[in-house]
Amino acid sequence: MKISEAIDFCLQYQKANSKNNTLKNYEFILGKFNNAFNGRELESIKTEEIIFFLTKLSNGRKQNTKRGRYTLSAFFNLIINTIHPDMRNPCQSSAARNLFRKPKAHQWTIFDKDIIDEAIFRTIHVRNRLMLELMARGGMRVGEVLGLRPVDIEDRKLLLHEPKSGREQEVVFIPQKLCNRLVDYVRNLNIELDQRIFPITYAGARKMVVKVGEMLGIKLRPHDLRRHAATYASRAGVPIEIISKVILRHSDLSTTQQYLGKVSDLEAIRWIENIHC
Repeated sequence: MKISEAIDFCLQYQKANSKNNTLKNYEFILGKFNNAFNGRELESIKTEEIIFFLTKLSNGRKQNTKRGRYTLSAFFNLIINTIHPDMRNPCQSSAARNLFRKPKAHQWTIFDKDIIDEAIFRTIHVRNRLMLELMARGGMRVGEVLGLRPVDIEDRKLLLHEPKSGREQEVVFIPQKLCNRLVDYVRNLNIELDQRIFPITYAGARKMVVKVGEMLGIKLRPHDLRRHAATYASRAGVPIEIISKVILRHSDLSTTQQYLGKVSDLEAIRWIENIHC
């Protein structure tokens, strides 16, 4: 089977079964792969050639960006599982695995509820406080907060029309008190239905969050607030399926688990006592 034919088959499969970001990744990697081995039979590709290709592709990049082997390996596995069951996957070799290991997941700092609450309560500026709450209580990304318009508010639901997932629309659920303050803010400033509620830049929003953290003596970033929303819900006993699908709006539970902080010995003991009291 020609490489170009295999790539066309794979991309058609990804278009039907994957998100836009995943599809773009396949298109980029496989496009480079096709340019490097144009006209070759897929079965003729050797492990040494894969290593040379990936090394050249990732030259000058950090180790944690060397993900090409996993895309290529998935590509070969798809062809093997659907078309050529007897073909060997050249990416599945000890040499390739050692050179392009999957990076270890970074363990983010998870802030306690008291710290996040203090950050919110000590923020006097109404706009800034609302933005902090939408991230910390609603699990919103900073870009989603900045894109909000009054027309997107439906009771305690906020509609996202261009979500990161690539879906046509997503819904964010927020507490009633926060929704009331958001509606009052829009009404008091006479913000038009189709205008942005928070017309500031991403850099400006990030700077605001960093300053709030400095006020408390901590290093705080916008995504820390989203992680807090997930972790606090988890500690409160919310099922991980709800955290994943409703709060974080992830399509994969494994992604959600990366957001949740490690459980300390003290916390583990407290939960065990609560279960068996």
